[in-house]
Amino acid sequence: MKRLAMGPMTTPEYNEWWVRRINDNIPEPSHENSQSIEEHLQVIPSELEIIKQDFEKRNTELERKIEQMEEEKIKLRLDVDVQKLEVERLRKGKVKAEEDLDSLKVDYKKLRLSMRISGLGKTSEQWCEEI
Repeated sequence: MKRLAMGPMTTPEYNEWWVRRINDNIPEPSHENSQSIEEHLQVIPSELEIIKQDFEKRNTELERKIEQMEEEKIKLRLDVDVQKLEVERLRKGKVKAEEDLDSLKVDYKKLRLSMRISGLGKTSEQWCEEI
């Protein structure tokens, strides 16, 4: 036995419900506040993940500061070494200058003594009196 359906097999009550359903029950999508699929599916990090990210960021900053301080420390050590070498060079120069000064004082005393003995240290008036 075959049946033939000639038109829609709905009742007038169903048609009326269908018309009301479309008009009353299904809101039209608002395109004003629509989000993209990526925004809608975006995962919001948990509080622990946020704290972990903050910790990692802070840790990275501190590591960078430590590296800068170590570089500064190396530079300061080099400066200290250069200053020590300069101080040592100046000390040696001072010792040499003091030795030279002492030698000049001794030579000066010997020269004055020999001038006195030979009479070269006399003025013209002293020579006139002596003659």
